[in-house]
Amino acid sequence: MDVESQKNHLKAYGITYWSLKKELKVKWLLNYRGGSFLLPDTEEIQRECQIRGVSFEVISNTKAEFVLEEISSPSKNMEAVILEKAPKIAVYTPKGKQPWDDAVTMVLKYAEIPYETVYDEEVLSDNLLLFDWLHLHHEDFTGQYGKFYGAYRAASWYINEKKSAEELALKLGYNKVSQEKLDVALKIRDYVIGGGFMFAMCSATDSFDIALSAEGVDICEPMFDGDGSEASYQNKIDYSKTFAFENFSLERSPLIYEFSSIDMTRKRNVSRTTDYFSLMEFSAKWDPVPTMLCQNHTALIKGFMGQTTSFTRDEIKPNVLIMGETKFNGEAKYIHGIKGKGFFTFYGGHDPEDYQHRVGDSKTELDLHPTSPGYRLILNNVLFPAAKKKKQKT
Repeated sequence: MDVESQKNHLKAYGITYWSLKKELKVKWLLNYRGGSFLLPDTEEIQRECQIRGVSFEVISNTKAEFVLEEISSPSKNMEAVILEKAPKIAVYTPKGKQPWDDAVTMVLKYAEIPYETVYDEEVLSDNLLLFDWLHLHHEDFTGQYGKFYGAYRAASWYINEKKSAEELALKLGYNKVSQEKLDVALKIRDYVIGGGFMFAMCSATDSFDIALSAEGVDICEPMFDGDGSEASYQNKIDYSKTFAFENFSLERSPLIYEFSSIDMTRKRNVSRTTDYFSLMEFSAKWDPVPTMLCQNHTALIKGFMGQTTSFTRDEIKPNVLIMGETKFNGEAKYIHGIKGKGFFTFYGGHDPEDYQHRVGDSKTELDLHPTSPGYRLILNNVLFPAAKKKKQKT
């Protein structure tokens, strides 16, 4: 999985997932040649790699033992992690959304990793318990319809999406979309606390935390829910309820395409040509989880924008791990934390290979980006739940 040897990093994850579905033994060699995978040598795997265009090397048992011995050396920042089973994957996305509307859906399809879609009805019916890993589509859990009102309130797609959301909320027994979305967010929170793995991108990150922090508080203006917001609602925000963020200020104006001060999009001082974020280095033997999530063939990754591009570093809770950042700009791009028995990862931006994705833009063709390091971070999270849990040294 290093930069020189692998022709298709993304489909290599699909091969690994496919092998786990076949109940084959797999080891993830953290920090060894870009985070390579060690699989048994079978004709079936070789054929599948050739069909999918994935580069591989056949090594002897003796060489494999030598590699594992090298990895186990205390002087090497490497670790071999056993992957036990293929996680069952759910993508939270509204019915009718196109696959290219969401980077995770696109890369799962490209890597040939199977998934199921769920939305509010399934979440509220506790169907998340059937899954090991959940991705949140670019959703607005605050009931403000993505804060698209200022620019798109007259657009047919906005009117239709608002109408559909209101009809669904009414069908599920709610008077307001904001109330229904809050209950969905609470169910997702409980799923994570109970041991689930949650991965969110773009506006599903901060809007999720904002919804949790505003439980029982009306932060929506009349064009969103039919009545006014509560007076002084900023003072009623409860940061103790959030996963990742604290001390943020909400954006009151319905005309501004922004939820809060968490997002760096409007505050950034970086040009497209210099927009990169760096991955942090962790101890593979002592901190295997963040090491797993940061596996890549480069430590410097092209930035990309979204409704929520990145996170204000000063508004991230101290117990949340920053795994990718643009230090000089005071922004975090890729963060991870523990909630109860489960884990969450937030990744800022919309599409790692589409710098400034706009409504109506054509989809990204991943055949043109088979070695994308930005997309690799998504797939690290997909395989993360497969890892055998071992007692931490700390």
